[in-house]
Amino acid sequence: MKFKLLLAFSFWVLLAAVSCNKDDITFDAPSQQLRFSRDTVFCDTVYHQVRSETYAVKVYNNEDKDIMIPRINLEKGASSLYRINVDGKPGYDFKNVPLRKKDSLYIFVEIAPEATGPEAIAEDRVIFTGAAGQQHVTLFSVVQDAEFFIQTSSNPNIIAAHTTWNNNKAKIIYGDLTINPNVILNIEKGTKVYFHKNSGMKFSTGSTLNINGIQDQEVILRGDRNDTAYDTVPKNWNSIRMEANTTLNMNYARLFGGTRGLEMKQTNATINNSFIHTFFEYGIYAVGSTVNASNLVMNNCGLSCIGIFRGGNHSYTHATIANYSKTMGNFDRKGIFATNEWKNDSGQTEQGALQQLSIRNSIVYSDRDNSIHFEPTPGQQFNFLIQNCLLKYSNTSEAGFPFDSSPGVLQSIKNEDPKFVNYFMAKMNLRVAPDSPAKGKGNVSVAGTVPFDIVNVSRTTNPTLGAYQ
Repeated sequence: MKFKLLLAFSFWVLLAAVSCNKDDITFDAPSQQLRFSRDTVFCDTVYHQVRSETYAVKVYNNEDKDIMIPRINLEKGASSLYRINVDGKPGYDFKNVPLRKKDSLYIFVEIAPEATGPEAIAEDRVIFTGAAGQQHVTLFSVVQDAEFFIQTSSNPNIIAAHTTWNNNKAKIIYGDLTINPNVILNIEKGTKVYFHKNSGMKFSTGSTLNINGIQDQEVILRGDRNDTAYDTVPKNWNSIRMEANTTLNMNYARLFGGTRGLEMKQTNATINNSFIHTFFEYGIYAVGSTVNASNLVMNNCGLSCIGIFRGGNHSYTHATIANYSKTMGNFDRKGIFATNEWKNDSGQTEQGALQQLSIRNSIVYSDRDNSIHFEPTPGQQFNFLIQNCLLKYSNTSEAGFPFDSSPGVLQSIKNEDPKFVNYFMAKMNLRVAPDSPAKGKGNVSVAGTVPFDIVNVSRTTNPTLGAYQ
């Protein structure tokens, strides 16, 4: 009997305690303005019916009391292109949102719009209504119409006839997009091509890729994670794979963010005025290919910016080939790697002659000990010329050639900091400072073959090494 009385007494004491705690929590109307982690949410460019990244805003209660926010809503209501999630609940209009003193809550924002034209602005506001007045956080995004190329079990995702892409719609590729043999794909100025995770393009034997950008309207090829955080992150997509006897003509393109950039096998490639950066393995991976490049800027590639396998014929004039990385610090990160050998898909080693590798009026530099590594095969042709260049060079055993006594090295400089303006920025400002040792060190005759730099500045007198005058 005593035990039952004690149990009943304990229950009522506990109930009273819980009731007291509940009664102690009172939520008043806010008397001060709320504080936000940011007053504007800039969602990066999004595409027709493609949901954006999720962006977060923190709302802070700086008062010494628990408050009840009377209303949080999207200004455009149910017609808004945006949706918000307030403290774990999705919607567009919320009433009486509690917020404890000195505490905060998250508001998550995303957009999955319907495009109304090639490009438009999507803007709205999250409105906070309280006794202290109205406050708002602005939501802003560029919305672009898109054309999708989606590989499925029933759709092999093939371009079977000559095709031209222009900039009226972004191109978004899911899976592999295959260009049939002998088909030409033209990509015109200002076009944006986005690859989903594990996606890429394959150019079959005899096909051609023409990328026709101009200075102020580059062709962009990148992953579809369009938040700026991904501008310097590799492995967001696979590669542009070009099979035997394909042709590439590329002018004013910006290619970045994948596993390999241009993956070429017996390809004839001409590359001008282009940026290739941030690849997990190689920016250019060339097997037995012919590559002629000028005004080329490269950086941030895990194994090497340029990988030359099974020989070929290569010319790089007024190129800036740097390799600095915060995300791939433990990788080899060479500037140029060249060898006569290549392991095919079956694991067999194939060999081929390096007929010529010319690097002229260029910078090949990095934060590693050596920026160039040659592996010639005994008995195989391996011809190279390094003329009027600035290199990061350690020693013969690591580089594969003697810098000071090689007949293939002419009027070149080693181990002098090129003094790049900024080599870690997403846009990679690889211009050199006015007091750079690269200034005025180019060969005038070589510069005459590429008389204007990557931003159309004349270099016919006192040419600077690299892509920028």
